[in-house]
Amino acid sequence: MEGVLLLCFALLVLWVTLKIGYAVWWRPRALEKHLEKQGIRGPPYKILFGDVKESNRLTQEAYSKPIDLSHQIVPRVIPFFAQTVKNYGKICVTWFGMTPRVIVMEPEMVKEVLSNKFGHFEKAPSNPLTKLLLLGLVAAEGEKWARHRRILNPAFHMEKLKGMVPEFILSCKEMIARWGKLVGEEGSCEIDVFPELQELTGDVISRTAFGSSYEEGKRLFQLQREQQDLVIQAIRNIYIPGFRFLPTKKNIRRKKIDKKVRGILKGIIQRKEEAINSGTYNSHDLLGLLLESNRTNDHKNRMTMEDVVEECKLFYFAGHETTSMLLTWTMVVLSKHPTWQERARDEVLQLVGSSTPPTLDQLSHLKIVNMILHEVLRLYPPILLIVRETYKKINAGGLDFPPGIQLALPTIIIHHDRDLWGDDAKEFKPERFSDGVSNAAKHPLAFFPFGWGPRTCIGQNFALIEAKIALTMILQHFSFHLSPSYTHAPYAQITMQPQHGAPIILHKL
Repeated sequence: MEGVLLLCFALLVLWVTLKIGYAVWWRPRALEKHLEKQGIRGPPYKILFGDVKESNRLTQEAYSKPIDLSHQIVPRVIPFFAQTVKNYGKICVTWFGMTPRVIVMEPEMVKEVLSNKFGHFEKAPSNPLTKLLLLGLVAAEGEKWARHRRILNPAFHMEKLKGMVPEFILSCKEMIARWGKLVGEEGSCEIDVFPELQELTGDVISRTAFGSSYEEGKRLFQLQREQQDLVIQAIRNIYIPGFRFLPTKKNIRRKKIDKKVRGILKGIIQRKEEAINSGTYNSHDLLGLLLESNRTNDHKNRMTMEDVVEECKLFYFAGHETTSMLLTWTMVVLSKHPTWQERARDEVLQLVGSSTPPTLDQLSHLKIVNMILHEVLRLYPPILLIVRETYKKINAGGLDFPPGIQLALPTIIIHHDRDLWGDDAKEFKPERFSDGVSNAAKHPLAFFPFGWGPRTCIGQNFALIEAKIALTMILQHFSFHLSPSYTHAPYAQITMQPQHGAPIILHKL
């Protein structure tokens, strides 16, 4: 009997050893050879960690020092990918731990991946801790994604967004008034516009998503920002299965924040549902529209309370983060290019005037403002990388990929690619977009700051309308230039942010 038990134990140890060996060595090496045969090369696979350590080393080195005041930011913001593309070409492979991550920069192949024509691609699985920050529509797949998108779509129709314009304007007016007081009789002052614009877009999403002011949602934003920092620390390293359940100091804090955020959001949702049920709800905020759209007797096609909470978390994060980054970089760029600032201001004063807020119709005629925002989105895209994963064998771009291959679309590198944008790709030239987005580069899929295809960001129009209103009203009241204390240091914190803030000197007009 003892001999049988020992034999069983030995077989179990052998089975576990073989399984680990397959996962950490045989399978990655087999995939590496498969990709090499097709001409897809990159740094050689390193057991278990892949390229994570080297990527982190290059990132820390890049972030340790600022760069010249130029738009050649790719080597600082995404150094490992930039170096790999330079050394191995526009279709190459890196290793995220034991998973091959193929970098794709060919526009036609990017189009194939993002269109997901045959349903071959899914959102790449990420560190489970990211679910504390981002779930909802951005992470859903298959039938769940289709159901959520169907329920959310009505809230983002242009007619609904038109009803939110007064809230956009009210938030902007409050910021302009606050800046006016800071400028005072001196006529000018220095302000770090980065946190200011975060507060603006936070106030906008609080009003338009939940029908409340920024002050009410301030605690929620503080918690979400702390959670963002904690999640970023986690996703820069290989995730060890089960690690998130260990009672470490950071894990305990992550869970505590998540519990508080969910509690706040459930309270907001319940109050909104009560208002709808009692007939006292008469607003047009996103949450109310979502809840009304979700009211059906078919429970299979409804969102659960947990689903609604996750969408609300996404509203809060994506709804203010993307636009605040766009506005921050726009003010930095226009400070560096005063001629374009003046051209935009002249257009605003001519079409809108100097004192009245813009209407939605006037925004559609602000051609220079529109070109500037698109060029800033090209040079400083909020999201640097889109990752998809194959879940079955596919052919894309004439290349064969087995299941479990990640395809990484480096938005920022494609946006700066000279082959697509010309020799002046690193320069700020809004006139590229004078004939529209699809004609700005040599290929329409050279520009996709909000993604492309069926999973294009549902809040794209929301973000652009908000940005146009804010920039228009800032140009009406202030001119601005960079403070001598400004340090040019873009870096990735899920979105691309100014590492040392964005101090700008405002001059009242």
